[in-house]
Amino acid sequence: MSEIKHNWTKEEILEIYNKPLMELLYEAATVHRKYHDPNTVQVSTLLSIKTGGCSEDCGYCPQAARYHTNIEGNDLMSVQQVKAQALRAKASGSSRVCMGAAWRNVKDGPEFNEVLEMVRTINKLDMEVCCTLGMLTENQAKRLAEAGLYAYNHNLDTSEEYYKEVISTRGYEDRLKTIENVRKTNVTVCSGGIIGMGEKLEDRAGMLVALSTLNPQPESVPINALVAVEGTPMENEKPVEIWEMIRMVATTRIVMPETQVRLSAGRTQMSREGQAMCFFAGANSIFAGDKLLTTPNPDVNEDMEMFKILGVNPQQPFIKKAQPKTVEAEDSEYKDLGEKPKWSRPGHTIDRNEEAKEKGKPAKVSN
Repeated sequence: MSEIKHNWTKEEILEIYNKPLMELLYEAATVHRKYHDPNTVQVSTLLSIKTGGCSEDCGYCPQAARYHTNIEGNDLMSVQQVKAQALRAKASGSSRVCMGAAWRNVKDGPEFNEVLEMVRTINKLDMEVCCTLGMLTENQAKRLAEAGLYAYNHNLDTSEEYYKEVISTRGYEDRLKTIENVRKTNVTVCSGGIIGMGEKLEDRAGMLVALSTLNPQPESVPINALVAVEGTPMENEKPVEIWEMIRMVATTRIVMPETQVRLSAGRTQMSREGQAMCFFAGANSIFAGDKLLTTPNPDVNEDMEMFKILGVNPQQPFIKKAQPKTVEAEDSEYKDLGEKPKWSRPGHTIDRNEEAKEKGKPAKVSN
């Protein structure tokens, strides 16, 4: 009988989060050592294969076309460009490449076919492949699985209640439906969120309720600290204190013991000592490389130096789950269906998102 609990309540999670810090750390570290090697950390490289121009209004994101953030956009990278980046990542100690495209949802057609070829190419390099491409249908998830996808990232971002204060162009149920579609394949789920967006502690607990009550729980949960980018609606949010990250990591570890807890965005603001405490509290995965899509990240050499100081080793690929087989495009069972799913558009307005949209527009010249 599984020891994993799937009926956590918000009150139970808040009680854990608010424990005296040393008690919380001890409990989280004990759970961590029961389920994981405390001296091994999984290293991923995040690659933005298509940057900027997104139609969504996510309040934290500099890639939203409606905000004025000076992000340099680029069209979809080529398969050869992605392969070269993957080889660099592998040489620097990464076991996984996560490809991100600034799309609202996956659309059948030539670009998605190119992404499938990227997945095949990286899987053949004996690296885990993850994608974050927005919402996707069951058939699209199966096509990714056939190509050799190891994980699909689709963050819940925050609690269902606070989500409405962050994003108005899609609904929370779309996030859950996409995760459900991924679960119909052998692809693992990567889903987490962001703290520091102006949410309450109850919202942080609410997000963990939503994730932990999934059955099975996500194999990977990224915990991001908001990186406030000028031009976005959240540009003036105060940076998250390291103690908040440590508490969030520790609570996630206790609530989801088998999950790999990923220390994600915001690491440039953390000292090595702060990151070490996060690893002690149960974080066992990081993103390496100088950028996380469009925001700064510690240099990979700095991370390897930190690992050396801590006596930590990068995790080898396919330790948690066997390497998927790659099916070539011509042998694929699942074909391009030309699907046009109706993902939700809630339609409410978020004042700060609207203000950020108007802020950078050129002033109207009167005659």
